[in-house]
Amino acid sequence: MSQMMMEWSLPEGQELVAGVDEVGRGPLCGAVVTAAVILDPNRPIEGLNDSKKLTEARREALFPLIKEHALAWAIGRAEVHEIDQLNILHATMLAMQRAVAGLSIQPDRVLVDGNRCPVLPMPSEPVIQGDGRVPAISAASILAKVTRDREMAEMELLYPGYGIGKHKGYPTREHLTALRTLGATPIHRRSFAPVRNALEAVEAPVAAE
Repeated sequence: MSQMMMEWSLPEGQELVAGVDEVGRGPLCGAVVTAAVILDPNRPIEGLNDSKKLTEARREALFPLIKEHALAWAIGRAEVHEIDQLNILHATMLAMQRAVAGLSIQPDRVLVDGNRCPVLPMPSEPVIQGDGRVPAISAASILAKVTRDREMAEMELLYPGYGIGKHKGYPTREHLTALRTLGATPIHRRSFAPVRNALEAVEAPVAAE
């Protein structure tokens, strides 16, 4: 997903900077979702912050404003089978690459939340706690989190009984209990230890016979 651009002009000497962030590295199920955002200096957005520090209502209110006011934005993702095949770190880097590649304008530089960057065709640098320090990264964190949270709400309807819409796939007690009693769904990450252990526990009685 990306934004179609209108005509705009950038002040001479000012570089285009994209902020990038991810959501969903820790959950036991679902895709890892990333976003890349190039903000418009002429259309500032009030209230940007680390998405985790904002209420759900505030994130939902900022979500359309970011898409409307940004010079460019894009969502990237890596699916469950890619996470299981590559591992979560490499899958996250892949999702970030996809988000940057999806931008309708190529940035001069990319700032990535965290302590490492994916391989990109332009200069990039990691920013520790960047989602609370760099507005473009804050915007990316909001787009990524709202997108993934909405997907998890949809997964709750497809796979009831796990509480996915509430815990968003993270390994809560409710989620781990459901895994042991109901087993894993197609959206669970088999490479993650709690999921793998739950599957082994379910299969163990059959193997013992």
